[in-house]
Amino acid sequence: MSAPGPLTVDGPAVDRSEQVLTQEALEFVADLQRRFGARRDELLQARRTRREALSREPVLDFLPETAEVRAGDWTVAPPPPALTDRRVEITGPTDRKMAINALNSGARVWLADLEDANTPHWANVVGGQVNLYDAVRGTIAFTSPQGKKYALRDASATPVIVPRPRGWHFDEAHVTLDGNPVVAALFDFGLYFFHNAAELVSQGRGPYFYLPKMESHLEARLWDDVFTHAERTLGIEHGTIRATVLIETITAAFEMDEILYELRDHAAGLNAGRWDYLFSIIKNFRDAGPDFTLPDRNAVTMAAPMMKAYSELLVKTCHRRGAMAIGGMAAFIPSRRDAEANERAFAKVREDKTREARAGFDGSWVAHPDLVPICAEIFGETLGDADNQLGRQRDDVEVAAADLLAVSQTPGARTLEGLRENVTIGIQYVHAWLSGNGAAGINNLMEDAATAEISRSQVWQWMTNGVVLESGETVTRELVERVVEEQFAALGATVGSDVVEADPLWDRARELFVTTAVAQDFPDFLTLPAYEEVLRLERA
Repeated sequence: MSAPGPLTVDGPAVDRSEQVLTQEALEFVADLQRRFGARRDELLQARRTRREALSREPVLDFLPETAEVRAGDWTVAPPPPALTDRRVEITGPTDRKMAINALNSGARVWLADLEDANTPHWANVVGGQVNLYDAVRGTIAFTSPQGKKYALRDASATPVIVPRPRGWHFDEAHVTLDGNPVVAALFDFGLYFFHNAAELVSQGRGPYFYLPKMESHLEARLWDDVFTHAERTLGIEHGTIRATVLIETITAAFEMDEILYELRDHAAGLNAGRWDYLFSIIKNFRDAGPDFTLPDRNAVTMAAPMMKAYSELLVKTCHRRGAMAIGGMAAFIPSRRDAEANERAFAKVREDKTREARAGFDGSWVAHPDLVPICAEIFGETLGDADNQLGRQRDDVEVAAADLLAVSQTPGARTLEGLRENVTIGIQYVHAWLSGNGAAGINNLMEDAATAEISRSQVWQWMTNGVVLESGETVTRELVERVVEEQFAALGATVGSDVVEADPLWDRARELFVTTAVAQDFPDFLTLPAYEEVLRLERA
C-alpha cells in the first residue's frame, strides 16, 4: 500500500464502530482514496461537460470510438457458482431488522443497500458495515425495543449478499484524507471488502457488488482498476470480485457493451434500474422542450416504446456477452388490512415479472418478502430446470439511438393529480430520509431516493417548460407553490397537525423539496443538499 497519511474520522459514536473502523481497514480506504480519488473527480467533471453539451444539442448516440468493442466477439468471465441462479433478488437497507428479514426471505440474492434505500447518517453508514459483518458470518440477530427477537432461521441457506455502495457523486464527509472528504463509494466498498472478502471466499461465495449511478464506460474502468488493486493488495485471486452494474442512466444505456467490456474479468451482469433511469432522462433533457417531457410518473410503464427498447437491448447485450440480465423493482408493499388492494397489486407484479421472464431476464427484484414467492414462481415457470436464460440470445432485437430517445412516444397524460402526487411523495420521502429512513413505505409502495428524484425533477421540468395539464392549467411556479401549500396542509390532516408542528424536519423537508424542484439552476441530486442538512443535524 501507499503511505496512509492523515486520515481523520469525526463521526458521532456508533455502537461497535471500533470493530469495522480499525486502523488497518482505514489505511486500506486511505490507499484507495489516494490512488483513485482524483480520477473520480475527473470523471465527475466529464459528466458536467457532457450535460452541458446536451443542453446545447439534445442528442445522444452510440460512441464511434468504441465501435470495435461493440462489434467484437468477446464475453465476460463465467458466473461463479454462487451467482448462477438469481431468479429472485430482494432489495433493502442494511438496517439490522430489515437485513434479517431479507436474509430469511427465501430470495437467491439480497441487495444490501448502502445507497438509495439508506440515508447516509453516520450511524447508518457504520452500523450498516457492522450488520454486514455479522450477516456474512451468520451471527446477525436483533431484539426490538418492544422485546421482539429476530434471528436467522438457517444461517447456511441465506441469500447471497450483494452490497450496493454509494455512487461516484457522493463524498463521505465524516472521513477526510489530507483535509478532503473521501469518496463514499471507496469508503463503502473498502470497508466491506477489507473485512469480508476472505471470509466470503472461504464460504464458497465471494465479494460481490451492485454498482449504481454509472454514466459511462470510463467510470466502469475506474471500478475495475479499484477491484484489481484491492484484490492484489489483500491477496485475493484476480476476478474474485463480481459486479452487477445498474443501467440507470440514459448515457449508460448507450454504453452497455463498453461497460461490460471494461469490467469483463469482474462483471456479473447488468440490471434495469428503471426508476433512476427515468430520473436520468428527465435530468439530462430537462431543458430540451416538449419532446422530452414525460407524462405522470405512474403512467410511464415498461411497455412505453423507449422503456421496451432499453430493457430488450439490456437483455440482448448481456446474453451476447455471457452476463446476467436482472429485471427491475416490484415496489409494492402488501397491506394486512386491504385484501382487495393486495389482489390488484399482486396481479400487476405478476404481469411485470412475466413480461421480464418472457423477455429473457435471468431474475428480478422485489422490495418485500411477500413478493419473493411470486417472483420465484414466475421465473421458475420460464426457467424450468435451468438456473438462468444465458443461452437465450435475443438476435431479434434491433435498437437504434432514436428508439432509446423516443420520449415523445410515451403514452399518458400530464395531470394536476400527477403534480400533487409528485409533491406529496417528494415531501414525505425527504422527511423520512432526513429522519434516517432511506426506504419509506408511502401509499403501499416502497419509495427510495430514485422515486423522490423523479418527483422533484418532473416538477422542475413541467414548470420550466410550461407544461399544460390535462385540466388546462399551465404549470408555473405559482401553481407549484399553491399545490405545495395544499398538499402540505393535507399531510397535516393525514399524519396529524400536532405531529407536523412538533417535528421541525417536516418544514425542512418541504423547503428542500421546493428548493430542488423550482431552483433556477437544477441540482444534480436531491440527496446532496439533503446530506448537508443531515450533517448539520448530526453536528448540532
